Amino acid sequence: MQFKKDTSPFFSSTTNVSKVMLQVLLALVPGTIVMTYFFGWGILINVTLSITFALTFETIALLLRQRSVLVFLSDFSAIVTAWLFALTLPPLLPWWILATGIFFAIIIAKQLYGGLGYNPFNPAMVGFAVLIVSFPLEMGHWLEATSESSQQFYSLMDSLNIVFGGGITPEWDAITKATPLDSIKTSLLSGIPYNDIIRNSYYLSTTGSNSWMWINFAFALGGIWLLFKKIIQWQIPFALLLALGLFSASFHLYSADSYSTPLVHIFSGATMLGAFFIATDPVSASTTPVGKLFYGASIGAFVYIIRTWGGYPDAIAFSVLIMNMAVPMIDYYTQPRVLGHKNSIGRN
Repeated sequence: MQFKKDTSPFFSSTTNVSKVMLQVLLALVPGTIVMTYFFGWGILINVTLSITFALTFETIALLLRQRSVLVFLSDFSAIVTAWLFALTLPPLLPWWILATGIFFAIIIAKQLYGGLGYNPFNPAMVGFAVLIVSFPLEMGHWLEATSESSQQFYSLMDSLNIVFGGGITPEWDAITKATPLDSIKTSLLSGIPYNDIIRNSYYLSTTGSNSWMWINFAFALGGIWLLFKKIIQWQIPFALLLALGLFSASFHLYSADSYSTPLVHIFSGATMLGAFFIATDPVSASTTPVGKLFYGASIGAFVYIIRTWGGYPDAIAFSVLIMNMAVPMIDYYTQPRVLGHKNSIGRN
């Protein structure tokens, strides 16, 4: 007599890496559209070039490692990394700078560690960190939000000429602006009261602040979609935004003239992109329920600290990379209780 050896569960998972990555790409679409609306063709050029370079570098690395190119490229992880990386870059960035960053993201931060699932650091943020440290001038050239100003969009051909022709035009200083976070930080360090900064700057009170607010709303919408589809869990974005809000509210209440409001920190820069898409990376982020809360809150705290007292106006990349280093320790000490085991963290 032969006994059946089947064991539960008797259903197969309908979720795989490629389906998860496709959902993430879909969730990035609203924010990408809004960024393109405000900053023009440069956003789509960044995304296209970043994906092209990422797939090229990934293919070369897989061939050198004697891995199946088709199998690994079809998981779409390289495209997700490239798209996220592209959204952190200023429009019309010279192509060779973009290529340098995506090389570090794909080859150094991902493939040299063994590929998807083995990288301890978020690859997109490694690429961004290399560029912001190596090319601070070029990385600070953000175009003014053209749809709400007197400036006009560059045409597609003009944008391509700038990207492949050096990235500088005679009127470059007239069409580029510091981001709201950068402008506010520089003014506060100069001793100008916060309310005066907002009141006396048309760009901060209308164009710049509104454009970045709508961009953050769009990425938050995509993040909520990922929560609804259960691609990500709520702990990391909730803890990150809560910590950032509490820190900024506390210091603003302490001195309204010296510190920005929570609204500025939460709806400026890459806050929502970082909270829902970057910090939640399933490979480099914490994996335990309690650990995710601590991980997200710590990122939010570091974002505020670096934005306020550090050398960079936005701080998502460095905050995420700092906490990536702490993930093994966080997961070790926050393991949930094993059923029937007296040890509270589930270790023998």
